[in-house]
Amino acid sequence: MLKERFFPLFPLKSIQSNISLAFSLLILAAIVLTSLVSYQVSVAAVERNSKGYIEEIIKQVNLNIQSYVDNMENISLLALTNKDVKYYISDNSFISAENRRMYEKQISDLFQAILYTRKDIASIMVFGYNGRFVSDRRITSLNPNTDLEEQAWYQMAKAAGGQSVVSAPHVQSLIENEYRWVVSLSRELKSTDGITAEGVFLVDLNLSIINDICNNINLGKKGYLFIVDKQGNIVYHPQQQLIDSKLRSERITEVLQAESGQSFTVNQGDGKRIYSVQDTNFGWRIAGVAYTDDLIASKDNLRNSIIFYSLCGLAFSLLISLGLSHRLSKPIRVLTSDMKQVEKGNFDIQTEIGQMNEIGQLGRSFNLMVSRTKFLMEETILNQENKRKSELLLLQSQINPHFLYNTLDSIVWMAEQKQHEEVVLMTSALAKLFRASITKDQELIPIRVEIEHITNYLLIQKMRYNDELNYVIDIDEAIVGYKTLKILLQPFVENAIYHGIRSMYGMDDGLITIRGRQSGEQVIFEVEDNGHGMTQEQLGRLFFRSEEDNRNQGIGIRNVNERIKLYFGHEYGITIRSEIEEGTCITIVIPKLE
Repeated sequence: MLKERFFPLFPLKSIQSNISLAFSLLILAAIVLTSLVSYQVSVAAVERNSKGYIEEIIKQVNLNIQSYVDNMENISLLALTNKDVKYYISDNSFISAENRRMYEKQISDLFQAILYTRKDIASIMVFGYNGRFVSDRRITSLNPNTDLEEQAWYQMAKAAGGQSVVSAPHVQSLIENEYRWVVSLSRELKSTDGITAEGVFLVDLNLSIINDICNNINLGKKGYLFIVDKQGNIVYHPQQQLIDSKLRSERITEVLQAESGQSFTVNQGDGKRIYSVQDTNFGWRIAGVAYTDDLIASKDNLRNSIIFYSLCGLAFSLLISLGLSHRLSKPIRVLTSDMKQVEKGNFDIQTEIGQMNEIGQLGRSFNLMVSRTKFLMEETILNQENKRKSELLLLQSQINPHFLYNTLDSIVWMAEQKQHEEVVLMTSALAKLFRASITKDQELIPIRVEIEHITNYLLIQKMRYNDELNYVIDIDEAIVGYKTLKILLQPFVENAIYHGIRSMYGMDDGLITIRGRQSGEQVIFEVEDNGHGMTQEQLGRLFFRSEEDNRNQGIGIRNVNERIKLYFGHEYGITIRSEIEEGTCITIVIPKLE
């Protein structure tokens, strides 16, 4: 009853009406309360608010400076995780002079790319404990008069044990004929075991950046910022020269003793000052100094401003509340409608995004969720389909009829020649080969089983070709316990025989080499032959063979590559290197699986 009597135009059932009414009440209440505040209370309030204002400015300056230091920290993390940098400064790496120049160029190009996007960084350098050094410049001459180990940032990095440290402002004299006023971030680089120290990483930030940040801060006509480190040394002060020459003093002791985020007031001859202190994450302390006379410029202007803005707010409160409530509620209504479409199964819907406020962010998240859901559904269906095709093709191609026919024909021929030992040996190898091929209980098998399988396959081929085919199997014993896909190597060996060795004028010198080793968290196989080799066109046809060719030629290299990526991820697979009259080498990379 009360609602219908006092608010007949506001049914209060929609979000628009609720927002409009709430805004109107809030604006009117704020205007009334502001009008009732006395002049003296306003002055006191302005002073209190000024402290909060200064604190927020100092926090923003802290965030800006912290952002630069964090960016330098991220750059150090980039060097810490970069394989080229870690290998270059490792004591266990043996690099020739030519490879050393290659690594220096790669690392220098990386640092130059960073400096190209970050004009505030003066230089990036890495000093290995093995005596190697690289910077963002291709040609760098160190200053012979500067002792690296005597530098403060170098000693701090070693003492920090892998943590980043920020130095006080200093003149960087490492580079010959170059002297810059910088702040250095340094950290000790560790090896992959996280224990052995291998060098020190250095990023120099131009101190002018800090000067620009602090100079752009407005704390009134006389207000200013200054920065000190933990020891009370001044990092930045707008009147640094006066302080250094003892013509001006600063309340550094009180600043160091004050709690971070707090303010204190000091009365001096030139006026009442407000000091606001904020700590950084890396040991600096930022202090903002403001004069109350600047913050409250004119008491009469303050009073007149209160009256003027109160009248303006009273006049426009209803218009603003109505317009704003309509504008805010519209995207919510649109988003609600689109959500109902998704509930019905329409994943092609994309809601309209206006301004990037909270509602806009919600709409963006909704669009991303719908798109991601649709993508995952399609990807799941595609992966399942590819997996079924791959498994079916594998089962269909496990026994090559031509290979079986030729092997049995060889066994019959040897039996007719009364080569009983050869018949037994070939039959036994064929049985073992089939036993490994037709197992269906698991797709992943130990590497030692795969090696036995390919050994039996090569033994049969060698006997078929009357010992004219030669092969070498060189497998690191450390990897035989890891898992691999079954029938992984046979397609590549078969390809090496039929397309590489057999196309030679004579097979007496034909050699197939199979290698297996581990590298980091990877297992790497190589199948190499010294056969005729292939052109790029032949290589493309071999690698991207059609499904019909795969059915005719066994499992197929393309299918094996797809199986590897399906089971282990897209970062694994095969690469092929071939040259005419030089032979072919196929590299297979899979992860180390216990």
